[in-house]
Amino acid sequence: MLFNSIDFAIFLPIVFVLYWFVFRNQLKAQNLLIAVASYVFYGWWDWRFLSLILFSTFVDFAIGRRLSQQHHKGKRRILLWLSISVNLGFLGFFKYYNFFLDNFIAAFSFFGSSLSGRSLNVILPVGISFYTFQTMSYTIDVFKKKLEPTKDFISFAAFVSFFPQLVAGPIERATNLLPQFYSKRTFNYSSAVEGLRQILWGLFKKVVIADNCAEYANIIFNNSHELSGSSLLVGAFFFTFQIYGDFSGYSDIAIGTSRLFGFNLMKNFAFPYFSRDIAEFWRRWHISLSTWFRDYLYIPLGGSRGGLWTKVRNTFIIFVVSGFWHGANWTFIVWGALNALYFMPLLLRGNNRNNLNVIAEKSFLPSLKEISQVIFTFSLTVIAWIFFRADSIFQALEILSEIFSNSILTIPDFDKRHKAFFFLPLIIVFIAIEWIGRREEFALSRIELKWKRPIRYVIYYSILVAVITYAGQEQQFIYFQF
Repeated sequence: MLFNSIDFAIFLPIVFVLYWFVFRNQLKAQNLLIAVASYVFYGWWDWRFLSLILFSTFVDFAIGRRLSQQHHKGKRRILLWLSISVNLGFLGFFKYYNFFLDNFIAAFSFFGSSLSGRSLNVILPVGISFYTFQTMSYTIDVFKKKLEPTKDFISFAAFVSFFPQLVAGPIERATNLLPQFYSKRTFNYSSAVEGLRQILWGLFKKVVIADNCAEYANIIFNNSHELSGSSLLVGAFFFTFQIYGDFSGYSDIAIGTSRLFGFNLMKNFAFPYFSRDIAEFWRRWHISLSTWFRDYLYIPLGGSRGGLWTKVRNTFIIFVVSGFWHGANWTFIVWGALNALYFMPLLLRGNNRNNLNVIAEKSFLPSLKEISQVIFTFSLTVIAWIFFRADSIFQALEILSEIFSNSILTIPDFDKRHKAFFFLPLIIVFIAIEWIGRREEFALSRIELKWKRPIRYVIYYSILVAVITYAGQEQQFIYFQF
C-alpha cells in the first residue's frame, strides 16, 4: 500500500477512527489494532511475506525473553548471534543470494576455472532491510542490558511492524519506540495538526518534486550513451532532487502519520543539501541508518578510540557496508566507498565535526564562505549519486567521462527538455521553502508562528493544489527496493 494512493487515503481514516473513537483509553486494544492494521498494510503488496515478518518477530521476542533469564555470558552471546544470524540470513538470502552467486562464478572464471550455479528468481520482500535492522536493535540492546525485554508480544509485534515506518523507515530503535507502546496515549490536537502538516509537505516532496524529477532523470539515464555532458549533468541534478524528495518525503509522511496516533519517531532528514561538508551531510542524511551503523557497527569495531589506521578502517567499513545495505550491485558499494574517500580529508585533519550547527544560524542569508562550501559539497554529492543511479559502474564512468568533456559546454538537449526546464522554477521554490524552515523539524513546522492565518492557508492550499495537480500514476518510493 503506497502512501500516495487512494487505498491509503481510505485505510488511514478507518484506522484513525477505530483507534481514537472505538478503542479510546484501551491501550491493549489500540496496540492490537496497530499490529493488525500494520499486517494489513504490509500484506497489501504480497500476503505471503507476512509469515517472514511474523517469524522474525517470534524469534526476537523469544530470544529477548530468554536473554532476561540467562546470565551465563557465553550462552547470552550464543543467543545474540542466533538472532543476528536468523535476521541477516533472511536478508542475505532474499537480497544478496544471486549477487554473491554471480560474483563467485565470475571470480572462478577470471582465474580460468569453469563453475556453474543456478540463480533463483527471488522476490525481494518490501522493507526487509528496514524491519530487520529495527528488530535486531531490540535484541542487541537487550543483550547489552540497555533495555528490559518485553513480556507483551502484541506490543512487540506492533513495534516491529508499525505501519507508518515499516517499509522505508525511519529505522527506529527499540529503546525509543517500544516503550511508547506501554504508555497510555491521549489525543493531542496540536500534535495531530503538526502531523497533518508534515504529511502534506511529505506528499509535496514525493508527488510534485520527486515524481517529476524522476521522469526527466529516467529519460536521461536511460539514454545516457546518446547525450552530451551537459544533458547528463542535468539528469544527475534531477536525480539528486528525486531521491531526496522521494525518501525524505516518505519519512515526513511516516513521522506525520505516527503523530496522528500519539507516537514520536526520530528525525530522519535535516536539510542535507544545505551541508557545508560531507561529514555534515551524513549527519543530516538518512539519520536513522547512519546512527544505526555508528552505534551497532562503528563503535563495536573500536570507533575513533584507536589510532589513525583504526579510524580510517572503521570509516571505510561503515560507508561500504552502508552502500551494500542499499542493494546487491557494485554501484552501491562504489557509492559508499566514494563517500568514504570524500570523508577522509576531514577525518585526517580532525575537521569532521566542524559544522554541528545550522547553516546561517543567526542570519537569513549565508556568508560567501558558506555558499561556496554548500556548492562544493552539493557537487560532490551529485557525482556520488551518479553511481547510485547508474545500472552499472561502466555506465557511471561513461557518464562522468562525458560530463568532464567538452560537451559539458553545449546546450542540454534531451526528450521533454522544455517541459523539464519549465519545472525548474518549482524546484527553486522548493529549495526556498526548505531554506526558510531549515531550523525546524521540517520545512512547514511551526509555520503558525511565522505567518498569519490567511497567509498560512494560502500556503497550505497552494501545496494541496500542487499535489492534486501533479498526482497522476502512483509511483513507488525508491527505498521500497532496499
